[in-house]
Amino acid sequence: MKGVYPVIFTKTDDCILVEVPDFHILTEGKDYADAIEKARDAVGLKGISLEDAQMEIPEATYVEEINILEGTFAGEGKSIISLVDIDFLEYRRRVDNKTV
Repeated sequence: MKGVYPVIFTKTDDCILVEVPDFHILTEGKDYADAIEKARDAVGLKGISLEDAQMEIPEATYVEEINILEGTFAGEGKSIISLVDIDFLEYRRRVDNKTV
């Protein structure tokens, strides 16, 4: 299953704060490229964890329905909304094949 989810990125002096409202995920990256990678990784991990628990992966909220002024990091810096895509099957294959 593939998905595309809206993500709020908030630029601060030190990092990019990340909020994925549909999954209730908060994370951060050192720059936008790292923040996008962290968002995709967090969504992938949460998605396959939900599948493993026999729970539904949430549907993506329309970007127009998200108010960045109500985001967790509102007031921490300048926020933008972007989309992050994830292929849950590919993510699972990649994660399941890692040696521990």
